Amino acid sequence: MSVDLHDFTEAACAELGVPRADVDVTMVLDLAREVAHHAVRPGAPVGAYLLGLAVGRGGDPQELAARLTALAHRLAVPDPD
Repeated sequence: MSVDLHDFTEAACAELGVPRADVDVTMVLDLAREVAHHAVRPGAPVGAYLLGLAVGRGGDPQELAARLTALAHRLAVPDPD
């Protein structure tokens, strides 16, 4: 059986009791992409998890995602060209 991202998100929200309206999938995917491409690939899920922890502690999701994205860019290794 295969589910798409929408179905998974709906099911995961229901499973965890999180209102679907509270989940900005695009923001999380953008953060994961930036961390994976600019810092370290395995950092993508870790960054998303840390974002969730910080939001759960009352942080602003957009501001925190922007900070983590900026961190990923600061940690980026320059191309050797």
